[in-house]
Amino acid sequence: MSAELFNLLDEIEEEKGISKDVVLDALESALISAYKKNFGAVEDINVKFSDDGDIRIFARKEVVEEVEDRETQISLEDAQKIKGDYKAGDVAEFEVTPDSFGRIAAQTARQVVFQRIREAEREKMVDEYSDRENSIASAIVRKIERRNVMLEIDGAESVLMPNEQVKHDNYRVGERYKVFVVEVADSIKGVHLVVSRSHPGLVRCLFELEVPEIAQGIIEFKGISREAGSRSKIAVASTMDNVDPVGTCIGPKGMRVQNVIDELRGEKIDIIRYSDDPAEYVSNALSPADVVSIEVFPENKMCKVVVPESQLSLAIGKEGQNVRLAARLTGWKIDLSSIPDNEIKKGDKTLEAAFEQLGNELLTEEDMENEVSEILNDSY
Repeated sequence: MSAELFNLLDEIEEEKGISKDVVLDALESALISAYKKNFGAVEDINVKFSDDGDIRIFARKEVVEEVEDRETQISLEDAQKIKGDYKAGDVAEFEVTPDSFGRIAAQTARQVVFQRIREAEREKMVDEYSDRENSIASAIVRKIERRNVMLEIDGAESVLMPNEQVKHDNYRVGERYKVFVVEVADSIKGVHLVVSRSHPGLVRCLFELEVPEIAQGIIEFKGISREAGSRSKIAVASTMDNVDPVGTCIGPKGMRVQNVIDELRGEKIDIIRYSDDPAEYVSNALSPADVVSIEVFPENKMCKVVVPESQLSLAIGKEGQNVRLAARLTGWKIDLSSIPDNEIKKGDKTLEAAFEQLGNELLTEEDMENEVSEILNDSY
């Protein structure tokens, strides 16, 4: 082989950032395999590259008085023909390059160089995309095969599987969609991105795009529960007392949340104010239903919630969706029950009447309890 190989390796190192030594190491291993395959299984051989680009093969064998294994041993007599000062026990090294090895070496070198270039480019792409896991990406639909949607994301290929799609999406070739990058995988064909349109992370990332206060650390995400294509609930909090987290995410005239809804093709989104108080958090999570009372059982992480009878179906939601999403969001089991609306109103008026009748009189605690009890009894 000529010095052209080394000139090529220098160019590859400069243009593609692939170390010349790395390619030579790979080439050496490939040449050893090629030699053993074509010219016999010599146990210990070595490849040397001369300055002028020639590739030479050397065998190494133990020098012995009497040869028992020709693949690993050489007689003292033969060894001294190569180098006069060899003695028994030495390791003799001598050239075994076949005359026809130049053609094999050239083919091997070509294959190794191109393979190493492909591997390096793939590794580089994996490094570039690895930090995009758990983030959002803009994808172009390239092809649709049955229910699988083939996507391209900045030169990388991806397949949007049926279980990662949203039912209201109507994919067309050439259209752009926002997707959530679940994983960056290295495959034989190159970088493969595992993406999703149904992952809860997509909702979070879309709000991060629309609400700059999230990046600024003013608004914090506390949780997301999602039934893709139908409804999502998100819990948000503010690090500043004068900033309303719910209103900030909704945006002026509702534009921020509407942009997210549009990207999700009409998926409903409930934005909930987070609270460290479980009762308040669960009550908020059941929105849009109103809560009359709530009893918390921390040992079972369960809440008994009472809502107006007229809003029981709203609290439960279609096929139990509202209470189910609220439970997932908060991490609390929710036991729903209702009270007739007229009893809620009657109870309110009765209490008001009791306090009005008491007026500003100064009563003992016992007298106050008796008087309130009498008024309540009279009202029923």
